[in-house]
Amino acid sequence: MKKSLEVDEKIFQDAVKFYGTILNLPPLASKIYSYLIFDFEKVGITFDEFVEVFSASKSSVSTSLNLLINSELIIDVNKMDERKRYFFANDDYKKIRFEKIVQKMQDELKLLDDLNQFRKIKDEDYDQKMEVYKSLLNKSIVNIQESLNKL
Repeated sequence: MKKSLEVDEKIFQDAVKFYGTILNLPPLASKIYSYLIFDFEKVGITFDEFVEVFSASKSSVSTSLNLLINSELIIDVNKMDERKRYFFANDDYKKIRFEKIVQKMQDELKLLDDLNQFRKIKDEDYDQKMEVYKSLLNKSIVNIQESLNKL
């Protein structure tokens, strides 16, 4: 079996490094995800192709695929006339990723408010900087949510 996708090695290596770092993925999971983003025609990639392309054990590939599915980075589909599962990059992941970022910023705002309520010491300089930071978080939340609505 040969690769079913045409992959540019330089772009692939850059993607592996980028997604491994930004999504905190182990090396094989990052390679699988990066490989799937080259599936522009959405034909899907089988488990066996991953094993062969990456010369990895079935166990390692299975573990990486499960991690990617649980992270909602990829989806799997069983075609009606076949037993094989086909894997695809999840097109909705960009939206899911930024929804998680918004939630983290909202959680941080709540934590900052709780800490400020608990704080006994008044420091005008600190309060002013904290207000600027909270304003930045709020503006970022609004900006991201507006963009998400367009997706």
